[in-house]
Amino acid sequence: MRMSSILITAAALLTAVPALAESAPEQSFERDGMTYTYKVATSGSRTIVSGRRSDGKRFALTIANGKVSGTSGGMPVAFRVVEARPGAQIAAR
Repeated sequence: MRMSSILITAAALLTAVPALAESAPEQSFERDGMTYTYKVATSGSRTIVSGRRSDGKRFALTIANGKVSGTSGGMPVAFRVVEARPGAQIAAR
């Protein structure tokens, strides 16, 4: 359940990343009753998304070479970008 929640959140973030990567204003969206507030930055070919959820837990994701890695709520996460796309089929883990 936790991984699917992270993937759903990542899908929403990744949908917005290409348009936001050049600027760094704080953005937000709501999903399943939770508000996510974040900023997007670029470092070379990497995109970095960092922010916090409305429950106060922080997340930091680095997107590079078709992969996402980082932390969410203090827990390490790593997955392929295609797994976070809307409609992606993910095997049970």
